Amino acid sequence: MSDRALSFGTRAAAYERFRPGYPDALADLVVAYAGRPVRTALEIGAGTGKATRVFAARGISVTATEPDRAMLAELRRHAPPTVRTVRAAFEELRPGERYDAVYAAAALHWTRPEGRWPRVAALLRPDGVFACFGGPVHLADPDVEEAVRAARAPFLESDEAPSPDGAPAGYDPRWPGTELRRSEWFTDVRQSAVERRLTMTAHDYLGHLSTVSAYLMLPAPEQELVFARIARVLPPTVGIVADITVHLARRRAAA
Repeated sequence: MSDRALSFGTRAAAYERFRPGYPDALADLVVAYAGRPVRTALEIGAGTGKATRVFAARGISVTATEPDRAMLAELRRHAPPTVRTVRAAFEELRPGERYDAVYAAAALHWTRPEGRWPRVAALLRPDGVFACFGGPVHLADPDVEEAVRAARAPFLESDEAPSPDGAPAGYDPRWPGTELRRSEWFTDVRQSAVERRLTMTAHDYLGHLSTVSAYLMLPAPEQELVFARIARVLPPTVGIVADITVHLARRRAAA
């Protein structure tokens, strides 16, 4: 995995505190798409378990995998006892047990593209469901968004992770839908969105930014400078647009 992919552990506690959680509607969407009971699920790159808890609350037996030791420790601190945790990167998982569902929450883009879809398929039962979801967090007020962009510009052109397929922002279908539709392993690929609107204090928004990989890759002195510059242009509270793009696909029974 890249240094950027493994940068989050340095901010594991902040990640848990400041990153938005996932709504129950997300698990509802996945289960409804499955069309049959989802009893077992494997999570790729579970982080601190934000999505883990949503699926476990539905009574699903979740195996949460995470390569970073600090993130995994935070996950184990907050996950219900029914969740099984495994310290492993996606590429280290070996075929064996198969699951009703495999999902990744804002983590799939950190996995290696070589052999990605055969690996996912090998973890799924025939007709099992794959789900991938996530999306950028934007400031709702365009004037505040522009002020923040200008404040960070000397350090970062953008704070978003680039699309793995090189598609520009807003392109439809979005990745990984583009790859799933070409894959021999999957069918019935769908893309949808779950709306999420939040309000944060300026302090919490800066806390969120402190968990974003683009900032984590900056040298410590530059991190301090960019966060100080951004703090100066933020109002006391900010509105957040954090819509979740969801991709769903079904493993071909004959593949």
